[in-house]
Amino acid sequence: MAENAATWSAAGSIPRRLSLLPALALTCSLSACDGGTAGGNAGVSHPDFPLEATVRTIHDALAAGTLTCEGLVEYYLARIEAYDDQGPRLNAILAVNPSALETAREMDRRYAADGGEGRPLHCIPVIVKDNFDTADMPTTGASVGLAWSIPPDDAFLVRRLREAGALVLAKSNLTELARGGTTISSLGGQTRNPYDLARTPGGSSGGTGAAIAANFGVLGTGSDTGQSIRSPASAQSLVGIRATRGLVSRDGVIPVSSTQDEVGPIVRTVEDAARMLDAVAGYDPSDPVTALGVGRRPESYTDALDPGALAGARIGLVLDLMGGEAVHEPVNAVVEDAVSAMERAGATIVRVRIPRLAELTQAIALSGFEFRIAFNRYLESLGSGAPLRSLADFVERGDFHPLFRPGLEADLSVEAGLSDPEYLRRLARRRELRESVMVIIADNGLDALLYPHQRRLVVPIGEDQVERNGVLSNSTGFPAITFPGGFSEPDASAPLGVPVGMELLGPEWTEPTLIGLAYAFEQATSVRRPPESTPPLP
Repeated sequence: MAENAATWSAAGSIPRRLSLLPALALTCSLSACDGGTAGGNAGVSHPDFPLEATVRTIHDALAAGTLTCEGLVEYYLARIEAYDDQGPRLNAILAVNPSALETAREMDRRYAADGGEGRPLHCIPVIVKDNFDTADMPTTGASVGLAWSIPPDDAFLVRRLREAGALVLAKSNLTELARGGTTISSLGGQTRNPYDLARTPGGSSGGTGAAIAANFGVLGTGSDTGQSIRSPASAQSLVGIRATRGLVSRDGVIPVSSTQDEVGPIVRTVEDAARMLDAVAGYDPSDPVTALGVGRRPESYTDALDPGALAGARIGLVLDLMGGEAVHEPVNAVVEDAVSAMERAGATIVRVRIPRLAELTQAIALSGFEFRIAFNRYLESLGSGAPLRSLADFVERGDFHPLFRPGLEADLSVEAGLSDPEYLRRLARRRELRESVMVIIADNGLDALLYPHQRRLVVPIGEDQVERNGVLSNSTGFPAITFPGGFSEPDASAPLGVPVGMELLGPEWTEPTLIGLAYAFEQATSVRRPPESTPPLP
């Protein structure tokens, strides 16, 4: 692109959509995609096929012959056209896969032959955060500096999804290079929250979150260095899982921190999160930390989907992670309602405090010490097609949003890196935090800890994201699941209210326990509602 990112303002003049791909002509009208037929394929509007489709409802419709893969893809492309490019202009999608319809037709031919045998995610449209490598599309990190970077192969997680039968529908916007929580970038501009268009969608995986919340796809991928899977999930009434360190490979994902980075699902239901985790968890020699997960995963995470899982559970509500001022009241009200619902379902809620939590979680991030090394290694992995040589080259060219220059220059200036005494002190603090969390769990006989993901509502566009609680997972390596807890009181800009996400955290490898508890809450409360800004197409 000819313009330099430094000359663009943050107010909306940034080019929004990657335009290197041919324009995609939909083969059905909006009305045909939602309620009629297109090209001889059954449309997807059906009494048994809800707007908020899941893996299960899609597969049931395919088996019943009321839906084709081609019709499903046309449906989601029509919604992207109507609500990302027009209408509320969510700015969630960077690029649509130009082969999506062709792939869908091939999937229909194959399904006619074998009924989807052995493909648990057959024809499930996936929104891929654009820091995950895709060999058939650019992987940009939402940065103009990487706009033409096409990796030599898929990220491990993307490859596993395709092997399970999923269809990569589009790449989503993110906070540039996943460096923050508000989802703004030089390539994609600012993504909006479909529940309140004046607020951010969280971040850094906010493009994926907005796309899944607005029903542009079924499954979404997110990366989480600080809280970047769970923040968009909390802000948009979604389910997000940051797994135990070592359960899911980070290979092929533009890195921020070799220690803190994790990847995982952003979806609308706990069941779909479990199905996606089944597909992507596993050992990968290209990410040696996954050796820690060998023998740790169950036969299927869907076995944990027990609507009675809250009965007899002991859950610790972490009071340190709740606010005490007027600005915190909307979130606190949702938390107390969620606690009451859990108690009605048979759980015992123990109100706990973690000694020295505020002290132990200060100055604990490692990304500033690790980013330059990790980013340079990623560029090297691209081989001869790499558009840049190094972080120094990236900063010198300046093809990124000006908001990120101070942080990038600070990371570039780090010299001692992994041998810096402060880095070693932070590693020690992280070990102490792990022990403190485990002591609280052990002393109180707890199955999990509970807290709001964010102490106050997600912020308006233009403000920095504040008072998020993702540090408890990213600094311990323990798994956490964020799920819809409720909504704040409705107002003019948020007709349903602003979503508030709850988070459950447990010891290493307790994903089945967390999935079970979140599923039981979901089934008992049915909190999630689709945003009014992206209704069914006319």
